[in-house]
Amino acid sequence: MFRKIVLLIGIIFVGSLVRADEGMWLLQLIEKNNYRDMQRLGLKLSAEDIYSINKSSLKDAVIQFGRGCTGEIISAEGLILTNHHCGYSQIQAHSTVQNDYLKEGFWAMTRTEELPNEGLTARFLIRIEDVTEKILSGLKETMTETERSNKVKELSSKIEKEAVAGTHYEASVGAYFEGNEYYLLVYEVFKDVRLVGAPPSSIGKFGADTDNWMWPRHTCDFSMFRVYMAPDGKPATYSKDNIPYKPKHHLKVSLKGVEKNDFTMIMGYPGRTSRYMSSFGIKQAIEQSNPAIVKIREKKLALMKEDMDKSDAIRIQYAAKYAQTSNYWKYFIGQSRGLKRLHVMERKEELEKQFDNWTKSNPDAMKKYEGVIEKLEKAYNVINQYNLSRWYFMEAIARGGEVIALAARFEPLVKELKEKEPKQETVKKITDGIKNSLPDFFKDYNKDTDKKIFCAMLEMFYNDAPKEQQPDIYKLINKKFKGDFSKYTEYVYGKTIFTDKEKLGNLLSAPNAKTIEKDPVYILMISFYSNYRELMGKMQEGNDMLAKANRLFVAGLREMNKQKVYAPDANSTMRLTYGQVLDYVAADAVSYKYYTTLDGVMEKEDPNNWEFIVPAKLKELYKNKDFGRYAMNNGQMPVCFISNTDITGGNSGSPVMNGEGQLIGLAFDGNWEAMSGDIVFEPALQRTISVDIRYVLFIIEKYAGAKHLVDEMTIVQ
Repeated sequence: MFRKIVLLIGIIFVGSLVRADEGMWLLQLIEKNNYRDMQRLGLKLSAEDIYSINKSSLKDAVIQFGRGCTGEIISAEGLILTNHHCGYSQIQAHSTVQNDYLKEGFWAMTRTEELPNEGLTARFLIRIEDVTEKILSGLKETMTETERSNKVKELSSKIEKEAVAGTHYEASVGAYFEGNEYYLLVYEVFKDVRLVGAPPSSIGKFGADTDNWMWPRHTCDFSMFRVYMAPDGKPATYSKDNIPYKPKHHLKVSLKGVEKNDFTMIMGYPGRTSRYMSSFGIKQAIEQSNPAIVKIREKKLALMKEDMDKSDAIRIQYAAKYAQTSNYWKYFIGQSRGLKRLHVMERKEELEKQFDNWTKSNPDAMKKYEGVIEKLEKAYNVINQYNLSRWYFMEAIARGGEVIALAARFEPLVKELKEKEPKQETVKKITDGIKNSLPDFFKDYNKDTDKKIFCAMLEMFYNDAPKEQQPDIYKLINKKFKGDFSKYTEYVYGKTIFTDKEKLGNLLSAPNAKTIEKDPVYILMISFYSNYRELMGKMQEGNDMLAKANRLFVAGLREMNKQKVYAPDANSTMRLTYGQVLDYVAADAVSYKYYTTLDGVMEKEDPNNWEFIVPAKLKELYKNKDFGRYAMNNGQMPVCFISNTDITGGNSGSPVMNGEGQLIGLAFDGNWEAMSGDIVFEPALQRTISVDIRYVLFIIEKYAGAKHLVDEMTIVQ
């Protein structure tokens, strides 16, 4: 999910001309920075209705779902609504060839049928506190970046511990505005989250890769879970004794629908943006990082798909891996396209010229910010020497053949075993951790598929990464196997124990460093990981320069444009974005209206293409116009809508609310024309794609026959 727009350079970067709703805003500052503008657009709530630490508010109904999504509480019984693609890993984990929930969907008709998900959490925000002064007062200008970073960690740890002392809460201190501000966030984390319902992929993933990042859209991208708590009301791991969570606040669900220009707001946990990235960073993305990621992922996707098409078992095993790989493969294609098409680098260069001119004409600014732009360029010149190898390692090796990442988990074990007096409790902790993860690893592992990926990635790294930055393992491959990667792969997979669950289990029961160290996968892993660490050590000078230059640039930018209200980059903490339901002009003579209907689903149907299969029951409901109370006034069934709100990855599953704080949709994507939006917001083009809540309820009630879930909600007609 990402948004972008073509605006005049001056309009984009001069603060007085930029609308305040272009940003991912901090909740505790809404009243100060955004409230009047939100009221003007149609907000009917008070700022305290949105965020309060003294009474229940909207923030109490919005959760961080798992590690990378958002969800919302929609009933007094802890019912969660999030995206289908957010719950995809859990749906896949529960699927078998006999019970293919990915293909057929899943619905718990009673509470006892709801499925537990080990490791899945629901994180509720309790409060936010500005701790900038506490952090910055402990730092010195003379510190190196490493010293500064270590001190920030030390101070943050102290603040976090003090904040949750005597409670079951968790806390984290986050950096904002490139380390110019710091905030403490306190959370309550629930660890018993159960799968309640999910439509079949033909509905929840309709359009799949072809429609991903595209508008018009016809995907009913939702899944349902429930939070459980211990009988005393506190978080607890899964137990039959746990009871449904009683929320401080749950969202009412509106059937009023949306009209053009309606006010909307979204709350959620956006992952990462780079709005303050320099032109040098954009150049790196266009020329190095993005092409490498796209090329590597394209090959991995082809190899996975080849085997998935041959076997239902492999299709289920690799469904989540394929989806995760595919999502950002297409994203980086679109981002590069957007950065070039919308001349983002040139616009950033113009901003940097303005900044340079301002510093040179302002004596006070000159003292603080002289040479910042040159330092940014110098930093990237250092980083770029190693950047390609870094991405090839991360994408082709660390995320390549899965046995490599598995072997990497044994490195701390080997290190401990080789100590003069190994600590048995440390050894046990490591071995137990690995042992407990093996069932899930091998459940979704296919040796032959992994072999293909391992071989292809190894060869791709060799062909594309700078030769002088390659690990020693290639000398062995060239000498012993004459550069034949297929022969080397056969040798590795024929000798390794890392593809054998039983042998690994036996080894972990009686761990032996020599046995691990002589394994060919472990040898390869050590070669690559050691080489990577060496390269990152050389890159550190550039990273340190970049961190300091970015911090100064952002501080100076805010000082230069004092009249502008800036939003910090996303960092996986709760934010709010607001705007309106709007259509847009995508290109010359290409205009898109703000909503789609079930008519479009039927128009896209292709029974010969898995991405566009329409279930028979959905076609029957459409034919009979059996839409119940969920149709629009014109009798059509709404499906999706768009708004000019500002979201990114991590916002998936976020509640889209009207001016009264009622749920009208779920955010799930951004549009193709604005894929550079993580770097520059594009007001005229950038749109959030959301599934209309009426379509969600229609699928739950009419398609799935799970009306009991709708009855559990607070519906507003």
